[in-house]
Amino acid sequence: MTNELLWIVFALVNFLLLILIYRIFGKNGLLVWIGMSTVVANLQVLKMVELFGVTATLGNIVYGSIFLATDILNEKYGKDEAKKAVWLGFFTLITMAIVMQIALRFEPAASDQVNDALQTLFDLVPQVALGSLLAYIVSQNADVYIFSKLKSKFKSDRYLWVRNNVSSMLSQLLDTAIFTIIAFWGLLTTELDVWFQIFLSTYFIKFMVAAIDTPFMYLAKKFHK
Repeated sequence: MTNELLWIVFALVNFLLLILIYRIFGKNGLLVWIGMSTVVANLQVLKMVELFGVTATLGNIVYGSIFLATDILNEKYGKDEAKKAVWLGFFTLITMAIVMQIALRFEPAASDQVNDALQTLFDLVPQVALGSLLAYIVSQNADVYIFSKLKSKFKSDRYLWVRNNVSSMLSQLLDTAIFTIIAFWGLLTTELDVWFQIFLSTYFIKFMVAAIDTPFMYLAKKFHK
């Protein structure tokens, strides 16, 4: 199976699981999903893959599902619930970082076989960590704001795809810009063409994720009326 086909399957599985947890557990399921996804996305982002002719990080699908989850909360329960979920995800990310940084300070036993792997996964690069945290909190709040504004102007369910796609694609653009500027500041100031390629390839994948999640937004709309 090619990376591209596997990526599409992976995206569908992620969104189906999100819809399933919402169908079974309602709003609480979405809150759990957001907390879980902020952690998983920041682990998967360490893996680089070739997709559609560009090099991309693997965490974009799981990360993109957070935008779908907050859009569902915004659509079904209002802006305040969506904003609460954003801050829940942010707190989850901060908690993971703090707890794992302390865990890494323990001296491993002679028989330990996983400490080096944990060190690789959780030993944060400050510049990258700052870019990730700032991009998350700014872009997620922007998504909530844009979605609610569009909802006030395009109230009909006929325009649900507009609310979902425009808010996600614009906020994902903001997310990509903030992260790549901070995390790759050195490239931005010395090799602008290389930085621009990273920016475009990253946003291209996120744009596709935002487009794929549209049918799942309509499916979620049918649940828990």
